[in-house]
Amino acid sequence: MTYSETAKRLRLPLGFILGIAYLIFARPTTLTLIVGGVIALVGVLVRGWASGHISKNERLATSGPYAHTRNPLYFGSFLIAAGFAVAAHWGLLLLVVAFFALIYAPTMERERVNISGRFPEAYEAYSANVPSFVPRPTPWRAAGETERGGGFSSALYMKHGEWKAGLTYVLAMAWLTWRAI
Repeated sequence: MTYSETAKRLRLPLGFILGIAYLIFARPTTLTLIVGGVIALVGVLVRGWASGHISKNERLATSGPYAHTRNPLYFGSFLIAAGFAVAAHWGLLLLVVAFFALIYAPTMERERVNISGRFPEAYEAYSANVPSFVPRPTPWRAAGETERGGGFSSALYMKHGEWKAGLTYVLAMAWLTWRAI
């Protein structure tokens, strides 16, 4: 089994294990809770925005947040994890960075190969102009094109179940607030 396949298999179980351990051992302060909560909320919003723009395996998503980064769902997840790390203790941010580098980097590479194989011509121009992870400040558009792929779709948002991330955020913030007092 390759490292990429191992990372794929470990991504969710490790995430849940680390999340549960985090909820048990987190000791946020008011300041870390506010700063981390805002960062995590931005991540939830990025993921929600992205989920309303992607039709997996049907077309290359290049609208909305996909015009800023090729992996807005993973970038949003990173912000959520980073925000909750900051909320508990600034030092946990190093663990989040390591987790994403070791687990998500191979996942993004595997997905890059898959997507570039499905949409070779469109993906070549897209990947040359849109960064893999850290968003570009202005949206990319192919020459002469306006918003591609349509706007945000609440039906896609619901189909992908991204509302669960918002609910999880609210529950985790309530738990951390209780731990902080």
